[in-house]
Amino acid sequence: MQVISNRNRLQRRKLLAALAVSPALMARFRSAQALEPGIRQGKLRLSVMPQVWGNLELSIEERCEVLAALGFAGMDLPQPDQIPILEDYGLAPAMMVGTGTTFENGLIRRELHDQIEEATHAGIDTCAAAGCPNLIALPGERRGMSREEGADHAVEILSRVAPYAEENGVNVCMEITNSKVAADNRTDQVFDDIEWGFDVCRRTGSPNIKIVYDFYHVQIANGDVVRTMRDNLELICHAHVAGVPSRAEIDDTSEMNYRYIAREIADMDYDGFVALEYRPSAGRNPLVSLAVCYDIMTVI
Repeated sequence: MQVISNRNRLQRRKLLAALAVSPALMARFRSAQALEPGIRQGKLRLSVMPQVWGNLELSIEERCEVLAALGFAGMDLPQPDQIPILEDYGLAPAMMVGTGTTFENGLIRRELHDQIEEATHAGIDTCAAAGCPNLIALPGERRGMSREEGADHAVEILSRVAPYAEENGVNVCMEITNSKVAADNRTDQVFDDIEWGFDVCRRTGSPNIKIVYDFYHVQIANGDVVRTMRDNLELICHAHVAGVPSRAEIDDTSEMNYRYIAREIADMDYDGFVALEYRPSAGRNPLVSLAVCYDIMTVI
């Protein structure tokens, strides 16, 4: 692992103070200083979404140091200028943004297709330059549109960008949400049924149009999460995990058995990233939660 420079010593002291609440985590962190960057401790390539840090004010260097010490392989949604920092710690960019889509105005808005195509080409270029395999694209809100029409529009724009994605070796991927939990603020999303997304991917006919398989959302929207993933593995390039029903940690506060799920994912020979996307529970140290949840998803 890289040596922390003088200008980062204050950040390092802050980081160690946060870790000190857990002797086990502190010991693991210190022992990891002797490891070479990129050493992994399990079969799955684990990553994190920004939510896992909660309200902790950690620099990108501090976050990378924690992730590398625990054994993570990557980070979701880094900025392009952060890629060299990730590389210093043996971490990879797992997924990036750059399609011009939002949860409100996504792929199904045909009037935005020209803008989305231009933005997606630029996003593919960014991913290719960074060595990032996945570019996320959001299907968007229905606002009265039928799911069938939305699927047609999504297939249309994804078919337009697919050749460029294939040429550059980048997956353009859609993430499922759910329309049931009001607190998630996604009650009008067109992609609230995993089969809708699989159908869109198949209709494009491209190996580079795929799905971000979010276990939290799939459990709420469809259930049968392991079998569904296994049966459609060729359409999945990235996965997210969070506890159900509260979207908190993936430990025994969740109704889902993520140790079992992790073993099943590994047995599928899935080769994409699995990113933690839970929100830390109030009153819990986010760094301790991160270590616990990493352990749950580690399959030796």
